[in-house]
Amino acid sequence: MFDSLHFFRTPTHSVALALPFALEEVIEAWSRLRFPMAKTCPDAFSRDEWAYLTGFLDREHLWQIVQEAIGLPEEQPSGTVRLLLRPRGRVAVWLPNNVTLLGPLLLVLLSLTGNKVRLKVGTHCADLAGTLLRFALEHQEDDALESILRDRVQIESFGHEDPRQQEMAAGAQVRIVFGSNETAEAIQALPNPLESNGFSFVDRQSEAWADEKSLTDAVLSDLIKVFSIYGQAGCTAPRRLVVLGASMEGALELRDRLSALWPQVLPKRPPVHLASANVLGCQWAAAMGWQATLVEGNQTVLALGTLDLPEVHSPMTLMICPATLEEAIRRLPPQIQTIGYAFQDTGDPQWLAVVARSGIKRWVPLARMHHFGAVWDGHSFWRQTFEAVEIGP
Repeated sequence: MFDSLHFFRTPTHSVALALPFALEEVIEAWSRLRFPMAKTCPDAFSRDEWAYLTGFLDREHLWQIVQEAIGLPEEQPSGTVRLLLRPRGRVAVWLPNNVTLLGPLLLVLLSLTGNKVRLKVGTHCADLAGTLLRFALEHQEDDALESILRDRVQIESFGHEDPRQQEMAAGAQVRIVFGSNETAEAIQALPNPLESNGFSFVDRQSEAWADEKSLTDAVLSDLIKVFSIYGQAGCTAPRRLVVLGASMEGALELRDRLSALWPQVLPKRPPVHLASANVLGCQWAAAMGWQATLVEGNQTVLALGTLDLPEVHSPMTLMICPATLEEAIRRLPPQIQTIGYAFQDTGDPQWLAVVARSGIKRWVPLARMHHFGAVWDGHSFWRQTFEAVEIGP
């Protein structure tokens, strides 16, 4: 069943990983796929999505994910093997409609685990996981990865009432659900194996935190790119920029700088329906007490105000709030996920203390707010697709 043993080193012991394939061959096969990817972009993907996926498949990046979860690879155990990891069996994933890139990313990550994987794609979005799978098979020269994609991966799309919902839950040792609270509750309540694991990644909000001196044009350009991909629809996109230590006058100048920079970074005009929604959003924000302005071409609404103002729920509205650190902590959303930061001193121990005493799930540089990995929303879900067997002395 498991043809290959891989060994990893930790500070106190060695870890054995049992897989039905040679891990280094599969990682190498994914990395080689980057060459044909550089020559073409499937219609289902935006160029930004395809570029991010291409970078995700870098050999060193995939090995980094494995190393952070298990340890440093070694040909033979340098110490006593105290732990054996082996695939749990079947992993079922329910993907959301709003962040379609999660499908391909999870396809890659889970293909490295030796488990059989069943992905349910959202019924109202493009099937990017299936597109990547077909692209990989068309350009694949490695028998190991081809075997995984043909024999160990199943991608489907069906409605909530379809009997395959129960079938997926009942047959999975690991259930991973992305979606609303209601969706996750319904799926996790389905009959499932007694000793199975369930992970629910539900509705969350994110923010960007920065000090004034760190908000250079380069950092603001990163903010524009990070926000514009999903707007308020993405759980990893910042709904507001909190400028720590800034005055209202300084924040107003920042808002105007950002407004002027926006069309330079993203010159493309939005669709008519979105531009109209932004006009309405700007009027709505002003009525709620925000100092709101429309970016040229009605691309986005930038709303300046204090943290105690009601939130503006409009798809492409970015709120900008000057605040003290204590105010920012006190006004964190109940469902906070990511803080994307830009500070002069990112190594200050106070930031770890802030994270420790809050509900923040991710604390990452602003430009990496959308970066997906093996640890998500406080869970080492990728590591949990393996069963851990204690090996005594």
